[in-house]
Amino acid sequence: CYFFILGLRVTVLLTSSLMVLGAGLRCVPVSDLEIRKKLIHGGQLLNGLAGPTVMNAAPFLSTTWFSPDERATATAIASLLNYLGSAAAFLVGPLVVPPPNGTARLLAQSSTQHIKDRIEAVLYAEFGMVSLIFSAALAYFPSRPPFPPSVAAASQRLSYRRSFCRLLSNFRFLMIALAYAIPLGVFSGWSGVLDLILTPIHVSQVDAGWIGFWSIVGGCVVGIAMARFADFIRGMLKFILLLLLSGATLASTWFTLTCLTTVTHLPLTTATLYTSCILLGIFLNSSVPIFFELFVETVYPVPEGISCGVVTFLSNVFMGVLLFFLTFYHTEFSWFNWCLPGSCLLSLLLILCFRESYDRLYLDVVVSV
Repeated sequence: CYFFILGLRVTVLLTSSLMVLGAGLRCVPVSDLEIRKKLIHGGQLLNGLAGPTVMNAAPFLSTTWFSPDERATATAIASLLNYLGSAAAFLVGPLVVPPPNGTARLLAQSSTQHIKDRIEAVLYAEFGMVSLIFSAALAYFPSRPPFPPSVAAASQRLSYRRSFCRLLSNFRFLMIALAYAIPLGVFSGWSGVLDLILTPIHVSQVDAGWIGFWSIVGGCVVGIAMARFADFIRGMLKFILLLLLSGATLASTWFTLTCLTTVTHLPLTTATLYTSCILLGIFLNSSVPIFFELFVETVYPVPEGISCGVVTFLSNVFMGVLLFFLTFYHTEFSWFNWCLPGSCLLSLLLILCFRESYDRLYLDVVVSV
């Protein structure tokens, strides 16, 4: 919504300034633990306010700056590079900050101080990176190119109120919104506690971090490749999503049954866990830019930021609901694992019943001709 109201440059500067302020609050050296806790919570809140803008920027950026035969690729690169930060987080945490169990041989006070120092080093490094990004955006980040790259980029969009009315009354949009929000929300919540899920089957925090890292990196590579294919052969977004969600359903079912090795007698090895988790991450993460492009095509001329903002909000709602239940049922995770194949299968059925249309592409092709 910010893109529609403020424009791209102002929105990016506002978002990056919130990130700088949020990261800075977490680094304030205060000895009082209560004040420190409030500062950290405030910083996380500011960072959370900036998050949806970063996640929704890709479709608007690709429409504004790129031609029709480059849009899906630009959306994939802009959206999936954001996931590389999450991939780095899977490694930075376990590699930089040691787990408490790993320092049990040390004295309690020195162990606690060592972990505290490493956490502060990570926080200072994050503050430096977001400050550098803000400085670069402030120095040069134009809102739009000198000439619009397509008819759709120069066309008039619906107003804020009419856009929401169009979205809420469009049954086809609600179908694909749920098809995106349910599995991606469940997967985000599941991957956030992946180390806890794998602990009962004797997988270390470092191994869990590597699994999360490679699943995201693989998803970025496959997602960009799929988006490039969609640019070459237009009108294939639904087919691509059917392939990716079918793979996600099979991979998540494989992982869930493997974790129930006492019942299914499937081999529980590091190789099978790595393979199933990484395949699941690849299939779901690579579907994100394809979904974004399909949202925009389905509800055009609704602004890209509004349509993608709605589905991102829905995804966060499903993730929040799942984590809420996790606070009550945190001693056993088999129910959490079964949510994955169930959500992927439901999304696959919704996509099967969805009737695709390409309104934005039709405008570009017909008017250009």
